[in-house]
Amino acid sequence: MSEKNKIRIYTPIELTTRKDISLSEEQSHYLCNVMRLKINDNLLCFNDNDGEFLAQVTEANKKQTKLHLLSLERKPQKSPDIWLVFAPLKKDRTDFLIEKAVELGVNKIIPVSTRFGISDKIRTERIRLQMIEAAEQCERFDVPQLAEMLKLEDLLKTWPENRTLFFMDEKRTGLPVSQAFCNTKNKPAAILIGPEGGFAPEESEFLKKRPFVCPVSLGPRILRAETAAAASLAVWQAISGDWKE
Repeated sequence: MSEKNKIRIYTPIELTTRKDISLSEEQSHYLCNVMRLKINDNLLCFNDNDGEFLAQVTEANKKQTKLHLLSLERKPQKSPDIWLVFAPLKKDRTDFLIEKAVELGVNKIIPVSTRFGISDKIRTERIRLQMIEAAEQCERFDVPQLAEMLKLEDLLKTWPENRTLFFMDEKRTGLPVSQAFCNTKNKPAAILIGPEGGFAPEESEFLKKRPFVCPVSLGPRILRAETAAAASLAVWQAISGDWKE
């Protein structure tokens, strides 16, 4: 395959029963104006239900690009059952966190509002596009779900009790991260990362009283929130995720 064949495009369009598909205007602009694809060039298109298909460009313009599906290249594969709960950070750091969460296989991202957080709102469409772009780049099939933003207390009140919530505690009151993850190996899990200013004392106490919450220590150094997210997800993947396969 040429370098152009490595371009991957996510599409929610059902692929298994079709031979031809039309892409959105935004995707058409990207392929024709940015990537300079032309008629008869090949690329890959995918989604989490149908897998990844080799496709050929049959019509190329910035308003609408049409593809002819040639062959199924890879069958779909689900990501591990791990969620990420985080308090929004400054723009560039949130961008980093979202990108690395997708690369590290998170299948649901839940933003939460906390007392010391910097925002009670998120730009949902921006994050959704970032997740799609990251999935295209890292060769995963599925794009994580993006939940609506809730206050931390409201989220905890409706939390599924069979899913362990690993609370990354900068005060180091919890178990070492590898021990905590080993203790709940192969069970539904989520990782909670606090805001840049940390959790308020009452938030920490509320968390520790929940039966499904497991405080975790990430070692002797204070990590930035986005670093803590990437580090904890990497360890979880090595112990309970698809890195062990």
